[in-house]
Amino acid sequence: MEPLDHLEHLDKDLVDELAQVARETVRDELREQGRKRRRAAMLYGASGAVALYAGAAVALAVGLAWAILLPAWAAALVTAVILGAVAYALREAGRPKRPHPPHRVIGGTAPGAPPSGMGLPYPPMPTASPGVPGADPESPHHRT
Repeated sequence: MEPLDHLEHLDKDLVDELAQVARETVRDELREQGRKRRRAAMLYGASGAVALYAGAAVALAVGLAWAILLPAWAAALVTAVILGAVAYALREAGRPKRPHPPHRVIGGTAPGAPPSGMGLPYPPMPTASPGVPGADPESPHHRT
């Protein structure tokens, strides 16, 4: 019997206990972070709801201001058109930008294209493969 054989079960117990302590520590930390994030999410949601009511109040005030000059139905229609235009502008501002195709200029090149006259940013590909000088193109392997 080796002198350290009796310590083997102690090492295994120590490793198991350390693993359990580490798991509990990580679990507690994740639970605490979850509480903080839930609280922040609730506050953001409440903020959005209050902002929605504030926007409705502003829309009502704009409609009532237009109602001084116009009939009520026309004031409501003008307010709806204004809100629709603002919504469209916000949607377009949030949309990802798409690259535009290059503009073709008749008789010239596209902006930013090389001055080759063809409007291509790279040289054109040849249609046939280059031949080997002195090779017979009719031979099976183009060898002489």
